[in-house]
Amino acid sequence: MKKSLLFIVYIGLMVTSTSIALIPTDDFKVTEGHSIAFKSADPSGKFKEISGDVSYNASSPTSSTFNLKIPVNTISTGNGMMNKKAMTKEWFDEETYPSIKFKSTSVTKDGKGDLQIKGDLTLKGISKECTIPASVSGSGSKITFKGTFYVNRIDFKVGKKSETVPDKMKIVYELPVSK
Repeated sequence: MKKSLLFIVYIGLMVTSTSIALIPTDDFKVTEGHSIAFKSADPSGKFKEISGDVSYNASSPTSSTFNLKIPVNTISTGNGMMNKKAMTKEWFDEETYPSIKFKSTSVTKDGKGDLQIKGDLTLKGISKECTIPASVSGSGSKITFKGTFYVNRIDFKVGKKSETVPDKMKIVYELPVSK
């Protein structure tokens, strides 16, 4: 009796875990209208381009994945000299590391209904785990993810410690995607 009860529990767990893994997601591409800005007292600016793939299912957001890329040379600070300096080895080293990348490893939903997207952020060849919060709007074939988070540029060897440029940069983004 005990063995058959354990067998039933085991089969139930297998079916549940298999069905969770097989929840279908919809595939989306980043579309126009996206924005990714960095804000501080100095510097502030934005990256003009972002591309990538998002697999998302509103009914089961935990099965979602994000794989995004930002070309470093699309930086815009409003100052041409500052944009050129951002491409140097001291800052983003665009020649060696032309893109900033983010690849999710897990997605959870918080108590407010927003997503917490955990993944690997890669700048200048250095990968660090980070969690990016996202509010979700839209439905069907058009979805928008929005949020704010902070990146410590020193962790990625982007520039040097400075009294004028803060270590932590505020990142504000809006990521519209469509099927």
